[in-house]
Amino acid sequence: MLVKSYAAAVQGITATIVTIEVNCTKGIQFFLVGLPDNAVRESHERIVSALQVSGYKFPRNRIIINMAPADIRKEGSSYDLPMAIGILAAAEELDASRLSQFIMMGELSLDGSLKPVKGALPIAIQAREEGFKGLIVPQQNAKEAAVVNNLEVYGVANIKEVIEFISGKRNLQPTVVNTQEEFYSRQHLFEADFSDVRGQENVKRAMEVAAAGSHNLILIGPPGSGKSMLAKRLPSILPPFTLQESLETTKIHSVAGKIGIDTSLVIQRPFRSPHHTISNVAMVGGGTFPQPGEISLAHNGVLFLDELPEFNRNVLEVMRQPLEDRIITISRARFSVDYPANFMLVASMNPCPCGYYNHPERPCLCTPGAVQKYMNRVSGPLLDRIDIQIEVIPVPFEKISNQEPSESSASIRERVVKARTIQQKRFAAYEGIYSNSQMSTKLLHKFAVPDTAGLALLKTAMQRLSLSARAYDRILKVARTIADLDASPNIEAKHLAEAINYRNLDRENWGI
Repeated sequence: MLVKSYAAAVQGITATIVTIEVNCTKGIQFFLVGLPDNAVRESHERIVSALQVSGYKFPRNRIIINMAPADIRKEGSSYDLPMAIGILAAAEELDASRLSQFIMMGELSLDGSLKPVKGALPIAIQAREEGFKGLIVPQQNAKEAAVVNNLEVYGVANIKEVIEFISGKRNLQPTVVNTQEEFYSRQHLFEADFSDVRGQENVKRAMEVAAAGSHNLILIGPPGSGKSMLAKRLPSILPPFTLQESLETTKIHSVAGKIGIDTSLVIQRPFRSPHHTISNVAMVGGGTFPQPGEISLAHNGVLFLDELPEFNRNVLEVMRQPLEDRIITISRARFSVDYPANFMLVASMNPCPCGYYNHPERPCLCTPGAVQKYMNRVSGPLLDRIDIQIEVIPVPFEKISNQEPSESSASIRERVVKARTIQQKRFAAYEGIYSNSQMSTKLLHKFAVPDTAGLALLKTAMQRLSLSARAYDRILKVARTIADLDASPNIEAKHLAEAINYRNLDRENWGI
């Protein structure tokens, strides 16, 4: 008997429906075709054991399974469940009349229990688009998939529950998630807050500007000055997720298998902090079976690179294109996938190998030329793409011991949200542009034109600091954000002065 069950293959952050055709005839052989990988081929043994433990017999017949479309590679063990159900239906041990209504995904243990799968959210979205009634997944993935409306999502613990449900012998209750309640309930819960930070007012101001315009930021300072501590608090002042941003980010984390058990949505903006030994592929994504990298996992959030010069130079250079285009394309011989990579880059570094160059109290012990050599580990083109470069000075004891709380993240976030609202209205007619950092040269000439005094100030800075054309654009973008924080429609000289002050690494005496 020939029957069809349905599953899905995830490519990039989208899913493709896979039809699993099972033909059971007289004979004793087992054939599996349709471009399966080794994990899919090994499903035979898992299915045999799971059915036996659950009280069912694996058919002693000639079984042919085709996974269509056959030109798409099928990866992983999540096809165990639809294949096992298809085999039982083809052997007429199960009523196949309801199989066309559901997509099924799940890895089988030898005892018949189901293990979680990757990509449940994009699979659920595709199932709804193609008109399926429901989706059957392991219990751990149910809340994640149930975010999708107008689709019945059933979380099951083992294959026996699925068999009885398809046969009509058991009723399962679909998982229901109140997306709005889930989304808004935990948006403002942060472990780290700027109220804990003593001193560093100029750095906090720079981070406020960076958050308001989604600008890239680098912190330069000696060990113990608070660079990492400040960076970890940046997500607490970023604007809250919109529901669309949350869903988009959740899809990426779902594909990468980073969604927690019984979690439905990524509520807070990601903060990714990879170690400096990370490889190119782990950073940008890829591999034999492409997976999203750290820059995509940081989509709509923050990518923090601590001790920037310690990263492999090639790893830093491959980030230059995603920083501009906000998307990364992974190409293979037969296909390519696109992963979004719209993230804020926040980096920190010591000013020299010993860490005490420009320190107000401790002398630098580096040899002549060592500071410049250390700085040269980070290429000029990459630094040009970082809008704000701010020096972090150690906080004196008097400020550290001060028990009065500083301004809270909530207060700073209010100003950031107001500035972002101004930008959203400004760029409402431009698709894909949401913040000042995304402005093209054409938009700069329209929305970031300085006044006469500001233009003269900028000309002087360009000449003295030997700034590049890209640095010129960055200064204008930052100045536009500072003006937005002041609710000023025009860029004034004071806004440009502050923006120029955030180009610390362009100073003539830096590293000499």
